[in-house]
Amino acid sequence: MLQIDRRALVQSAGSLVLLTGLSHTGLWAAGLKDDPFTLGVASGDPWPDGFVLWTRLAPTPFDRGGGMPMVAVPVAWEVAEDARFTRIAQSGEAFARPELGHSVHVEVAGLKPARTYWYRFRAAGYQSAPGTVRTAPPAGAPADGLRIAVAGCQHWEGGFYTAYRHLAEEADLDAVFHYGDYIYEHWAQRVCPKVDDKPSCVREHIGDEIYSLDDYRRRYAQYKTDPDLQAAHRAAAFLSTFDDHEVDNNWVGDIDEWKTPPEVFRLRRFAAMQAWYEHMPVRAAQFPRFENMLAYRRLDYGSLLRVHLLDTRSYRSDQVCDDGKRKPCTPAAHDGATVLGAGQERWLDQGLGGGARWNLIAQQILTMPFDRRKPGETTPNLATDTWDGYRPARERLISSIRNHRLSNVVIASGDYHKHFAGTLPVREDALDGEMAAVEFLATSISTNGDGGPVKDLDTLLANNPHVALFADQRGYQLFDITAKRWQTDVKVVDRVSQQGGTLSTLARFAVFPDRAALHRD
Repeated sequence: MLQIDRRALVQSAGSLVLLTGLSHTGLWAAGLKDDPFTLGVASGDPWPDGFVLWTRLAPTPFDRGGGMPMVAVPVAWEVAEDARFTRIAQSGEAFARPELGHSVHVEVAGLKPARTYWYRFRAAGYQSAPGTVRTAPPAGAPADGLRIAVAGCQHWEGGFYTAYRHLAEEADLDAVFHYGDYIYEHWAQRVCPKVDDKPSCVREHIGDEIYSLDDYRRRYAQYKTDPDLQAAHRAAAFLSTFDDHEVDNNWVGDIDEWKTPPEVFRLRRFAAMQAWYEHMPVRAAQFPRFENMLAYRRLDYGSLLRVHLLDTRSYRSDQVCDDGKRKPCTPAAHDGATVLGAGQERWLDQGLGGGARWNLIAQQILTMPFDRRKPGETTPNLATDTWDGYRPARERLISSIRNHRLSNVVIASGDYHKHFAGTLPVREDALDGEMAAVEFLATSISTNGDGGPVKDLDTLLANNPHVALFADQRGYQLFDITAKRWQTDVKVVDRVSQQGGTLSTLARFAVFPDRAALHRD
């Protein structure tokens, strides 16, 4: 009778599986016919000694799995001190795993602070385009200056990403704060710009409303094939956050636009958050979780700037008045309980006491009050999905700033698809009184199309004396930061409905650290 050693058999079988898997990977890699770097490369979240490097292998990005086999594929990476890669600072190998859509996140450490590096990837005989990234200044050390761009709301159908091409050409960028709406989840033509009251999409989404992980991966892949977006990622590190459209329009907590049962919506939210992680240059701390995903975090640029990256969706209470659908919805009814949740509020309050020369609160939605009433209307008209819908929460934010006796807080925002520049009043009934912070809200990259003159602009500005700029044009904003002065350039492109839009500077503002006030240059 044949005697079989069961332990040896199991070990042999395990070795056979392992060797077969490695052989499969090697054979497939050797025979790859298409470039796997179709979605580009990216870097993010710089520290004094390193940063995150990202790519995702997808030779046929719109196919299920991106055209990759369901095996882990080795990916080599290099970081160099020069653009020709003659002085390699670090190199290594990571695995692009099918469980994470064959994305790669490399957390590079041990580099020199405050200097520019170049990076690239290799896989299956192919080499990616190189990117550039700059490490942060040493902890606590003074810095001569920083340059940070702010961008977001890049609806694929709404227009071309011309603004990103111009952003990629900006000199000496340290980072790009992306406030969210990297993708839009809806079906084709839902929110296209209208011409003669008919949808007029510049280009169309592939597929229907997205729900599954494969759906979200395909949508990210579609957006990331854009060459101008890829150029922006290659140009500088992104500080990536999310807003609503990475999941569903105006979602908060476990509540979506359609009032889906929370236990069902959480499944969709988890799929969306996994896809967000798979496509963003973020650290392992932002790895997706079914509950309490940690997206908020803090970055220091020496003693010059502390960046507080917030999450204004995951812990927020529901919008009041059924998100504005129930009328009337008086200002008194805009009493939503929280935007950040108690834990994130405490974290932000603690971080504001760090002693930096400047504090940048980098978040998603308009913070300062904004009365949208039209000529002849007597009752203030406030939004419900901005901080206006959460007045008690805004009061706590203002109290936190004032308790730390700060005059150096700048808030960067998005979501509104307009350019704003203004200040956050300490009291809602004194809009032209004492200010707690300065706020710059960057317009969309493409959402809402070309834009144009704002109707009833004089009325809007008269009802909001703390707002210095409100403009409906596409573009981004550029922060030039030194110890003595914060300068914001408001950048606009003249069109996104066609390629080749021209960039110009619409306005320039200065802020000084001893007072929360705007000065128009």
